[in-house]
Amino acid sequence: MKIRIKDNSLRFRLTQSEVTELSKNGMVSGYTEFPGSTLVYAIERTEDETISADFTDSRIVLKMPAAMVGEWVTTDKVGFNGQSGKISLLVEKDFVCLDNTLEDQSDNYPNPNAKC
Repeated sequence: MKIRIKDNSLRFRLTQSEVTELSKNGMVSGYTEFPGSTLVYAIERTEDETISADFTDSRIVLKMPAAMVGEWVTTDKVGFNGQSGKISLLVEKDFVCLDNTLEDQSDNYPNPNAKC
């Protein structure tokens, strides 16, 4: 799972297995270890009506409604967006890059722009 934070926007990108894990277990998470502290970032399936986010105790949690998770897993829908207070939220499937990269992309979704 990748996160991108820029000002008041937060973007999560998930691989195929991470989307499956979210659907199956109701949660997917990652972390970054800083000296003296660890930043945890996660997506949790909820029964809420709208997508939202929370930041508490060095933990960023995007809360994604179960209906969205279900639609995401069963369709070609790329992602969902929403607003949580001042924070703009985006969660989307991670596609294979069209240019050369050293990053392992074996679990990414096929890029729809790769077709002629």
